[in-house]
Amino acid sequence: MNNVDYNKQTERWGICELTLSGPEGGNPFIDVNIGAQFRYENRVIDVDGFYDDNGIYRVRFMPDKQGKWNFMTRSNCKELDKVQGSFECIEPAKDNHGPVRVTHTWHFSYADGTPYVPVGTTCYAWIHQGDKQEALTIKTLSTAPFNKLRMCVFPKDYDFNKNEPVYYPFEGSPEKGWDFTRFCPAFFHHLEKCIMKLMELGIEADLILFHPYDRWGFSCMPAEVDDRYLKYVVARLAAFRNIWWSFANEFDFMEKKKMEDWDRFFMLVQEKDPCGHLRSIHGCRYFYDYGKPWVTHCSIQCSPSDVRKVYDWRNMYKKPVVIDECGYEGNINHDWGNLTGKDMMNLIWTGFFRGGYVGHGETFMHPEDILWWSKGGVLHGTSPERIAFLRRIIEAGPDRGHTPVHNEWDVVYSGMQGEYYLYYFGSRQPSFKEITLPQDGCFNIDIIDCWEMTITPLTGTFSGKVRVSLPAKQYMALRAYRK
Repeated sequence: MNNVDYNKQTERWGICELTLSGPEGGNPFIDVNIGAQFRYENRVIDVDGFYDDNGIYRVRFMPDKQGKWNFMTRSNCKELDKVQGSFECIEPAKDNHGPVRVTHTWHFSYADGTPYVPVGTTCYAWIHQGDKQEALTIKTLSTAPFNKLRMCVFPKDYDFNKNEPVYYPFEGSPEKGWDFTRFCPAFFHHLEKCIMKLMELGIEADLILFHPYDRWGFSCMPAEVDDRYLKYVVARLAAFRNIWWSFANEFDFMEKKKMEDWDRFFMLVQEKDPCGHLRSIHGCRYFYDYGKPWVTHCSIQCSPSDVRKVYDWRNMYKKPVVIDECGYEGNINHDWGNLTGKDMMNLIWTGFFRGGYVGHGETFMHPEDILWWSKGGVLHGTSPERIAFLRRIIEAGPDRGHTPVHNEWDVVYSGMQGEYYLYYFGSRQPSFKEITLPQDGCFNIDIIDCWEMTITPLTGTFSGKVRVSLPAKQYMALRAYRK
């Protein structure tokens, strides 16, 4: 009987990893299957494992219930088959709330019920820039307001991003070609290390599995390689609680893949992921059908003017709407990459108030082409601290998330009917606003300057029809909440 190494205690939503020694000959990535069944009372969860080089096989599992779990491995290799053991799932650490789930139709919360408000940013190729640059990115994220990061598995080839990565996902080289039957474990060790660092910061890794900006051949692999790659990624990463599956960035630019391929990818990952992580896909010229049952939320790219359509998309798909890309604060030549800080802030406020979530991005010119949107590093813009201010306001609101209450022609407001109202005036600059509050309660009213990041409470309490004086400035908001 093979000895198995594993942690005898694992916190809830932590990672229990089984490590076994097995054959190295031939091609273990192809020849050897490994997995395990994990049992808790009357539940049985089947999990695939993977080969991790040098005769090492691993199975990773994220337990979701406290108490005793038993396991038994399964394999086509006799020495890896029917290895048994048990471990205790203990109380999660203070900052471990579990994976993010959809809640209340249009919003998110962690598995333990703690509300989650996605405040995202994009760093497509940050894991392909070397240790020094990656460490700088993590340092920046440690004080930034973001709790979700869009990032690619594969390296990227595009404007301002022409460097070769340190690691490649398959054995081989750009000069000699790739052996698509053999993964490169060093690449995945590095990817896992980066995802773990995000987890330690409380940041969800919105992991982009495919993209078109490629000079290495990873965007046009044969179907059987695509499927094997997805199975391997899920086996390695599904036990990380901070994973979201994003099947592509701009899937509609990948002309060698058809709609049935994307559907197959969704269904494969849905089947293989025992933890049921969030799943979506991102397009450019047109949308994937977010109404399909394997899609958990909308991941949208749109123009700045279309952010106002969040309310319509919300009602169309009956799922959370996350605008992951509507433009970037910066000064590059591309029209999508030269928004002002006020533009970026305004788009994020506007999307939130229409019942969705809007992500940040930054593309300031740099003498060494180190743009946050692709390579990470440091932030140069004026919007992040304003986004942090907005996040504090939103997270202090209703636990069920902000629901659009009514869209007037001059203002959008959201909150919870009869309890909490938040009005946003955007680029308008009214000198006063008349609001109507319930007659049966006393409400506090705050005037919020979204750019200057100030909150000014009005004296007294209010009910019924109220005329509120405003400073006739752009980017003002008004908050009324039951005392």
